[in-house]
Amino acid sequence: MIPPEFDYVAPDSLDDALRALADGGEDAKILAGGHSLIPLMKLRLAAPSLLVDLRKLGDLRGIQANGDVRIGAMTTHAEVEDAPQLGLLSRAASTIADRQVRHRGTIGGTLAHGDPASDLPAVLLAMDGSVLARGKSGERTIPASELFVDYLTTSLQPDEIITEVHAPSPEGWSYGYQKFNRRREDWAMVAVSALVRKSGDSVEDVRIGLTNMGTTPLRAKGVEEALRGQPLNAESIAAAAERADEGTEPPSDLNASADYKRHLARVLCARALKEAAGLT
Repeated sequence: MIPPEFDYVAPDSLDDALRALADGGEDAKILAGGHSLIPLMKLRLAAPSLLVDLRKLGDLRGIQANGDVRIGAMTTHAEVEDAPQLGLLSRAASTIADRQVRHRGTIGGTLAHGDPASDLPAVLLAMDGSVLARGKSGERTIPASELFVDYLTTSLQPDEIITEVHAPSPEGWSYGYQKFNRRREDWAMVAVSALVRKSGDSVEDVRIGLTNMGTTPLRAKGVEEALRGQPLNAESIAAAAERADEGTEPPSDLNASADYKRHLARVLCARALKEAAGLT
């Protein structure tokens, strides 16, 4: 299908982009990579009157990982994939669709879109990360735990643009990422991200992110509580992973029923934790 008619601008600066977004009103939309918005426009499920393209804003690209992580919002998934120092973020980015898509899609775009089936929202949530957003009222930091409000809905204001993505240093954390889909380029039926920090032979801290297990990305708090302070072995992982679906409400769809997704969450959680523990 062909989308409805719309106006298009590609500003040369962030200030110009913010002005264009404000002037366009509630029907103006940001175009980052476009791999989420443009398909919706083609299906006429989204009909913005104005697209504000950020492709010229080179200042919003780049990765800094000397200690805490800072990533420009227009950094592509391929660039994140090619930065192994990012740990779990790099691992998860490498599973997004195919390389062509990863060269176009951006980390800021996928977070602003807020799709619970996307890979990186749950990863940022597990990492206790945040985004830096700028709008007419100034600049503010939004923790990932407060960013995702509902299905395809974030706490960003209509006039705000994500400029940076922040995450704590991955140093000292081992990680695993497990994703189940029918085809390599498909969205995840379910995905699980795991971060583990050990103290001796026991688990000092653990964080689990769940993809496509509700209307927003989720943390598997039951698993975290069950594993924290326990020895990191196959038995403790298996017992904790049985709690991966607690508090979730996965949507049934053409690919999988809600019950099957709950099963996948438990299985993939165990696999991700074993990967993080080096038990695979």
